Amino acid sequence: MATMQYQSGFGNEFATEAVPGALPLGRNSPQRVAHGLYAEQLSGTAFTAPRADNRRSWLYRILPAAVHQPFQRIEHAAFHNRFDEQPATPNQLRWNPYPLPEAPTDFIEGLYSMAGNGGPAAQQGIGIHLYAANRDMDGRFFYDADGELLLVPRAGRLRIATELGVLEIEPQQVAVIPRGVRFQVSLPDGSAQGYVCENFGALLRLPELGPIGANSLANARDFQSPVAAYEDREGDFELVAKFQGHLWSARISHSPLDVVAWHGNYAPYRYDLRRFNTIGSISYDHPDPSIFTVLTSPSDTAGTANLDFAIFPPRWLVAEDTFRPPWYHRNVASEFMGLVHGEYDAKEARHGSGFVPGGASLHNCMSGHGPDAASFEKASAIDTTRPQHIVDTMAFMFETRAVIHPTSQAMTSRQLQADYHECWQGLEKHFKAP
Repeated sequence: MATMQYQSGFGNEFATEAVPGALPLGRNSPQRVAHGLYAEQLSGTAFTAPRADNRRSWLYRILPAAVHQPFQRIEHAAFHNRFDEQPATPNQLRWNPYPLPEAPTDFIEGLYSMAGNGGPAAQQGIGIHLYAANRDMDGRFFYDADGELLLVPRAGRLRIATELGVLEIEPQQVAVIPRGVRFQVSLPDGSAQGYVCENFGALLRLPELGPIGANSLANARDFQSPVAAYEDREGDFELVAKFQGHLWSARISHSPLDVVAWHGNYAPYRYDLRRFNTIGSISYDHPDPSIFTVLTSPSDTAGTANLDFAIFPPRWLVAEDTFRPPWYHRNVASEFMGLVHGEYDAKEARHGSGFVPGGASLHNCMSGHGPDAASFEKASAIDTTRPQHIVDTMAFMFETRAVIHPTSQAMTSRQLQADYHECWQGLEKHFKAP
């Protein structure tokens, strides 16, 4: 496998080859592809999708993706799309971090489903999962036919060898693996933990900027896709597929990461969250959290997302005479939050409880939430004539228009904080009638 190299830009039409002359000129599928390769198109959207939205890549590979034995259904105890196991609750929910497994566990084995909505059959909604792994995916490969995967590391690096090249990400970076792309995860640090959002809906894209103009938020130039790299390796391997909410396994006698060259705009990519160009109020009031959107999956309703991926990075707060943390609110959308690094400015972090790195919270449609009592008192007393620099933090949110249904295993886990609601009970009544 070649060393990691990257090409910059979001949704760009890339052309890359690991062997000179492997890319054909003029024809996508010539009668004979150079070097005895096979041509194969990978389509991530409908053939007739508008040109601006159309995503496809041509792959020139050693053997076509069809070359493997039949799939057989396999069971996974914790990774699934069963979001109808029990009624969703209006209660505010929060979980402590899940521990690393004690037994040897690879990335696929270590996936744990927390919540979700919709599903792959209707091609809308999301699945929210955690991963915790302590061994490489040795001899096995995976692809998700149900949706694209947004990986958010919390601890430990991931080396993701895909059909189209190699990505490596660390905490405060993210990667997106398109639907159907085969990959293998190894762990440079020996173990890794993080979050996964499985997007069943429209492909993630950069949000429109409107009055903001041409720049700010996540800039297209900061997204990186891999250059071509390939494995020419034979053996007895396993290919695992996720299809319609279930896992399937097939034997394959060669590495499926055998793409020698490719061109197109349907490819894995990574983004460093520390490059996000944060904007905010420089006069008064707290803008809506949509200004923190990195990527969005639009729905069939304009301005209403199937999924928004937003972050809360280091930033300056300068608004005067303003309650600077997120205000108390109830949303028509539903919010799942995680913490990658540091402390979130609207919730205290406490040992063994609170909102800590690796933890998660869920506030569903119209469930009231906001700063805890301690954060409220602190923000109410701060001198707003002075700027406030929030540093050493990285929180994120998966926001969706549909109610997020927790899984049974998430609702019965030891990590669920039974006393989460107590963080607001210390709020005092200050009203005095005139």
